[in-house]
Amino acid sequence: MEQQKNQSIFAAWISLISNVLLTILKIAVGLLFNSPVLIADGVHNAGDVIASAAALGSMRISSRPPDEDHPYGHGKAEVIGASVVATILLLAAFYVGYHSVVALFEPIPEAHVIALIAAVVSLIWKLVLYIYTIGIGRRVNSKGLIATAQDHLADVYASGAAVLGIGLGLLGQLIDMPALAYADPVAGIIVAVLVLKLAADMARESIDILMEKAIGSEQLAQLERIVRSVEEVKRIDRIRAREHGQYIIIDLRVGVDAQMTIQQGHDVIRKIKKAILSAHPNVSEVMIHLNPWYPGAPAAGRTETPVSIGGSGGTDLPD
Repeated sequence: MEQQKNQSIFAAWISLISNVLLTILKIAVGLLFNSPVLIADGVHNAGDVIASAAALGSMRISSRPPDEDHPYGHGKAEVIGASVVATILLLAAFYVGYHSVVALFEPIPEAHVIALIAAVVSLIWKLVLYIYTIGIGRRVNSKGLIATAQDHLADVYASGAAVLGIGLGLLGQLIDMPALAYADPVAGIIVAVLVLKLAADMARESIDILMEKAIGSEQLAQLERIVRSVEEVKRIDRIRAREHGQYIIIDLRVGVDAQMTIQQGHDVIRKIKKAILSAHPNVSEVMIHLNPWYPGAPAAGRTETPVSIGGSGGTDLPD
């Protein structure tokens, strides 16, 4: 687990440093060769520096162990970081879209090969960063790193549009078709729409986690099968599970033989926890409440009501 956290932090640092270098490259070349599309892409990249810094900061906070004020850990810090990245992407989409529309009604400046080379370098660099960060982010289930990867993907779109726009501008100059230069702002508008959708999807996922949305029905069904596989469990009265950043927290109420002793009930809880944690390493907390079950009562499967029988003894025992 510690190695995974270190990999995530290292990947976030690579993203931050790369965004700083690409921002300098794009703005410098854009100013030197009067390339509005490259300057706009550079300004967009400056926003990525802020986004990468926010993601890195949130990942460092989320890696802290639980404490007295945060007994469930700091996992949601990454979700907050992802929300910041989504907001910056949203603003970037409006920025690129606005300037692309304005550019349609203004004279298009002359394109330069150096600007094209800078855009190609940015495209390849960002594509490699996306593949690298999304692979680690998905493997360790890091919301902050996945958000950073989605930010890189948005830059791949933007750099691709810059390559297309500058390239067609150069082609138009070569074959004396100045109208081709307007492919740049048109591509920018398309990119703005794609980035806007990306930002909306990220924001929706972050809000769902912050609002304690339950995990998917397929994952929940897998957990139910694991709990039912424990022979002492006679009935599942309630099962809830929610994401808490990198990990999942489960709230479970099950029916067991009413004649069990406290020690036997404790052993059942340990058995259920072990079965769940063995199958799902991303589960960090399993809170289990035992309800009495009597012969003749409904057995396997969840009851219709998620509330346990009044007066029953609850056990949320530590390991």
